[in-house]
Amino acid sequence: MPDSSPRFSMIEPDTKAPTLKRLRQLSRLLDNVITIPGTKIGFGLDPIIGLIPIGGDFLGVMFSSYIILEAARLGVSRATLSKMVLNVIIDGLVGAVPVLGDLFDFAWTANSYNIKLLEEYLKFPSQQRSADRWFIFAVFAGLLLISIILVALPVILIRILWNALTGG
Repeated sequence: MPDSSPRFSMIEPDTKAPTLKRLRQLSRLLDNVITIPGTKIGFGLDPIIGLIPIGGDFLGVMFSSYIILEAARLGVSRATLSKMVLNVIIDGLVGAVPVLGDLFDFAWTANSYNIKLLEEYLKFPSQQRSADRWFIFAVFAGLLLISIILVALPVILIRILWNALTGG
């Protein structure tokens, strides 16, 4: 009797195209929905959300994590998921640096890069093994930890600065 229990809640082959279309739309919304008139330069909601003090980068990582979760449900390999997570980590950590990070957010389009990685994988899915449930759990635990750090670090730095200024 074949093993009928899935290793992870996989997306059925018939629904891969609509899922990919939805992820492309989300990526476009986050990375380049607004084009500067007269140029090919665009930006999305991710850098705008990143301007929100303390929680903005957290929200950006959460939206980007959704793309990774759906990629995992599409059966993407560990190697591809790892590259996708690295893009989000770079986006989140560098984006958390005041001023420099905000400028970086306009240039670094992690979600667009992740969609390209997903599309490349889906072109040749049989060449790589899909990730297992524990790897996906570890990836999201790591992303959650980074998100918490993105919220806690600015709060701690503001408190230290406040204490230094007020002599408290």
